[in-house]
Amino acid sequence: MSAATSDAAAGEGSDPVGKAVPAQVPVPTEVPTLNLANLLTMSRLAMVPLFIAALFAGDGSDTFWRSIATALFAIASFTDQVDGWVARKYGLITDFGKIADPIADKALIGAALIGLSALGELSWWVTIVIAVREIGVTVLRFWVIRHGVIPASRGGKAKTLTQIAAITAYLLPLPESVEIVRWVLMGLAIVLTVVTGLDYVVRAVKLRAAGLRAASGS
Repeated sequence: MSAATSDAAAGEGSDPVGKAVPAQVPVPTEVPTLNLANLLTMSRLAMVPLFIAALFAGDGSDTFWRSIATALFAIASFTDQVDGWVARKYGLITDFGKIADPIADKALIGAALIGLSALGELSWWVTIVIAVREIGVTVLRFWVIRHGVIPASRGGKAKTLTQIAAITAYLLPLPESVEIVRWVLMGLAIVLTVVTGLDYVVRAVKLRAAGLRAASGS
């Protein structure tokens, strides 16, 4: 068999009369919105009201309910790591997930911060700074959504993990001797919150500019 014949046999099929036809190229299937990764994301949202109820049970000072609230917060936070891993490993990344995942994070973090501030355990200015950043980033995402989706960055993920660690330290019924640990963790979370917020502004502006250039054909 000649090289040309071998190439044809490898890359093409034949019809009943021996005429070569192009090989069939598999068509990629569309990822369904209702998948395991997105269900984990939605479960995180569903746990937010349960967490709030446990946090305020017993005036927020009952050790048992405080432990339940901390456990719910930890489980909900863990789903944030799991849903991303599942989406990447099994090819379940969707535009819905890119938008819903950070919204679920913000709902959980925001609920915890507001709850702690309402109980007088965290200064309101901390909650306001973080809330303004998170709401602002969400607005930016929808502002440029016609041009594309801004996925969570590594800095954003580090910010979220630091916020989770700081909030967990505040939720746990720990002695006052470890108060400095809470301050350090929350201080680092605030710095990352502001820095990554500015990064999202830059990315949103660049994405919108690129989208406008593409639309104008330049």
